[in-house]
Amino acid sequence: MQEQYRTVAREGVHEIEINRSRFMCALAPAATEHEAQAFVARIRKEHPTASHNCFAYVLGADAAVQKASDDGEPGGTAGVPMLQMLIRREVRYVVAVVTRYYGGVKLGAGGLIRAYGSVVGEALDALGTVVRKRYRLATVTVEHQRAGKLENDLRATGRHVREVTYADAVTIEIGVPEADVDAFRAWLADATAGTAGLELGGEAYGDE
Repeated sequence: MQEQYRTVAREGVHEIEINRSRFMCALAPAATEHEAQAFVARIRKEHPTASHNCFAYVLGADAAVQKASDDGEPGGTAGVPMLQMLIRREVRYVVAVVTRYYGGVKLGAGGLIRAYGSVVGEALDALGTVVRKRYRLATVTVEHQRAGKLENDLRATGRHVREVTYADAVTIEIGVPEADVDAFRAWLADATAGTAGLELGGEAYGDE
């Protein structure tokens, strides 16, 4: 399993104009193929009169799922350069849709490849990217009087606090890098005088 991956920071749109053709790249994070395809469908619905709505998406921290569509552009001139840009920029769990409004000037195959690739690259620059690291999920259980200070200490030491639940006791869900589990266990025992419980769960990715 990959230790980390990079993805687009937020959903957004970036537009360029080349020889009177408008190219609008809509980018969004996508956790599943269903999410990616739903985003493509939404953008197509927003631009029903566009000449083309081409897309590419990369899913999986290891880029296991890769799909692209030229949507009527000459084969290999739209979806593939879009996909290649996402791969080259090493972004994952991301979907890109480039909407083109034809401006009356033919760009040729080389021009199309450059246009579709570059608008995706520019959109990534404009929206920014974030790194998500692999964490071991852990649940800390602590008595109420220690909970506030412990939560503050966790955040102060840069721990990835996911959720805090108050019941008979207080449970704090956190993410711990796999390599730090033993050190965290020792830190927790020291910070709570051995009164806190620690239960390890599965794995997930979180912001760096």
